Amino acid sequence: WKRDPDTAPNLVAWQTLPPRPAQTHPFPTDLPASVSQTLLAAGIHSLYSHQLEAWTHSRAGENIILSTGTASGKTLAYNLPVISELITNPNARALYLFPTKALTQDQLSTLGNLEPETWNLSAAIYDGDTPQKDRSAIRRNARIVLTNPDMLHTGILPHHTNWLEFFSNLKFIVIDEAHTYRGVFGSHVANVIRRIKRVASFYGARPQFILASATIGNPKGLAEKLIEEPVHLIDNDGSARGPRHFLIYNPPL
Repeated sequence: WKRDPDTAPNLVAWQTLPPRPAQTHPFPTDLPASVSQTLLAAGIHSLYSHQLEAWTHSRAGENIILSTGTASGKTLAYNLPVISELITNPNARALYLFPTKALTQDQLSTLGNLEPETWNLSAAIYDGDTPQKDRSAIRRNARIVLTNPDMLHTGILPHHTNWLEFFSNLKFIVIDEAHTYRGVFGSHVANVIRRIKRVASFYGARPQFILASATIGNPKGLAEKLIEEPVHLIDNDGSARGPRHFLIYNPPL
């Protein structure tokens, strides 16, 4: 493009940001040994700085929001504290909320790759596509339930008495891809989150929230409005990044 006579005259700005090395740290000392071994077997020998920060603050009982770049390892950052809690507390449960069914399927696959059979996490998707014959078993046995706000509203919360074991032991609610939604739909999602907090409280649970997004501009403010509780912001992205080129192209008449 710089040498092309048809393109170069129309490039009015070209800036290059240098590559950024990863900021890595050893596994935390309180990470369960079985989790460390699973990570090592998957070729992961250290954590990015934001993953370690997520671990530290979530283990301290804080709500957190991860606001780092796409493909920076946010999924591992929230899976580590959740899986570690479920391993050490055999009654603990977790709820994962995603905006789309495709993302839910991707995350179930990720959990399947991480989970040794000995952990007995029983992760399962519960949405409109879940066969009726499987739903009762999921309500009884699943320790990580992956769903979306619509199904939470129509298929889970109205029938919370069937989820007594799950809500009584709910330790984490993960909201992946937190966004701003306008109008009635946005108000509706906010009220669904209020409602699940009330239901959990009714059964004696006070779950921690972990939120994640790569795109929102004021993540701490949005997260605190959404869950109506204090939230710790993690936005120092410790993942590696290659060089980036920013071009402004002014097309000819």
